[in-house]
Amino acid sequence: MVPGRVGQYQRSVSIIGIGTVPFCNIDEDPELKGLTEGEFFGTAALQAMEDAGLEPRDVEFFYHASANPKFFNFAATPNMQVAEWFGMRGKGSVHHSEACCSGYIGLQEAVLDVASGAHDIVLSGAVELSCGLPIPGKPAHLRDPLTMERLIPDLEAIMDRAYTRAMGSGHIGQDDWIDLYRMENGLTDEQIDDVLNTMAYHGRRAAALNPLAMVRTPFEELAEKAGMSSPMEYLRSIYNAKTTQYLRVTGNAPGADGAACVIVCPTEMAKKFKQKPVEVLGIGSSCLELMRPHNEKEITKEAARQAYEVTGLKPEDIDLLLVNDFVLPSQLLAAEEVGYLPKGEGWKWVLEGRTAFDGDHPINPHGGRTSYGHAFGASGMADVYEAVLQLRGQAGPRQVKNNPKTAMLRGFGGGQNCCIPILRTVE
Repeated sequence: MVPGRVGQYQRSVSIIGIGTVPFCNIDEDPELKGLTEGEFFGTAALQAMEDAGLEPRDVEFFYHASANPKFFNFAATPNMQVAEWFGMRGKGSVHHSEACCSGYIGLQEAVLDVASGAHDIVLSGAVELSCGLPIPGKPAHLRDPLTMERLIPDLEAIMDRAYTRAMGSGHIGQDDWIDLYRMENGLTDEQIDDVLNTMAYHGRRAAALNPLAMVRTPFEELAEKAGMSSPMEYLRSIYNAKTTQYLRVTGNAPGADGAACVIVCPTEMAKKFKQKPVEVLGIGSSCLELMRPHNEKEITKEAARQAYEVTGLKPEDIDLLLVNDFVLPSQLLAAEEVGYLPKGEGWKWVLEGRTAFDGDHPINPHGGRTSYGHAFGASGMADVYEAVLQLRGQAGPRQVKNNPKTAMLRGFGGGQNCCIPILRTVE
């Protein structure tokens, strides 16, 4: 591991507009069936403009992200193919793709753009229709359902072609980090099971209050329907079977169709727009190829170090944490690695309900990937949307109770990219 360094921005940058569409399966929603990537991205972009009080003519440049546009959209230049949907014909744009970290890096790219002085008002967004695949020769609104038989071979594309794929040594380790954690802290399989089930339970409590979430049925309702006395009985049952040594069905994120966008500008301009500005104080990042053991742990630690160093903040300054937890244990493990929860003790905080949206150390108050849904490249930008909503105090019944001023987001994707922004309200 070679440590990275992040310098100060040339000028402060703030988020002034946010927009998103519900995370869902388009083909199962009669109101949305037939929509395309352009319409999803365009809707989120126009919402962000309306949120800020802007028109398309005011936006000078935009960034477009998706995890795998060729696989999910059969597109090589997807930024050009969505511009017409939100009034950006002829304006400059860039597409980028960093697997499930794409949304977080989209924020980073927009911030660096404005901080450099290149542009004043920049939109950045991400979209993924992850529940289906394009049909060759057919219009974009017609899609085949995505199956694991088609997805799994494509995941090889995130691994190094020179060595990792051929040696069979690359993987997105679902149990890797939690197994290490169990051994380091002397926990039993049963204790780990209780911790993961508790995280799933509180995530669903939050999602049940979130109209944007994909899976919202409370576990109380599912338990009653199955003839069980409690949500935990249901979560430990065959209805929530194990899929790995530690993960159950509720520990794996369901694929979703979704899009989200943000608009940023110099903080000195931000107060003239409609919403309370949220400043991007700094962003740390780190990448390690999948062949490296425990790489998620290492890059989370390094990216957090950079973020704290450039902002001058400490873990105790963080009021709210959002974590890309498409593999559920990452929620706990990343929270400890960035210092939001005490090392080796965070699992106790989970069991005590302290990391729930209504606890004193809230994590993922939108429901987390396993209930909110996972639209791959778009999920990170949906995390930014939620963080800004919470920092503004606009999250409604799932508003966290500690009046947050500062939020950290632990982005992770492709098993090897990590990006950690820190956001703070501008008073």
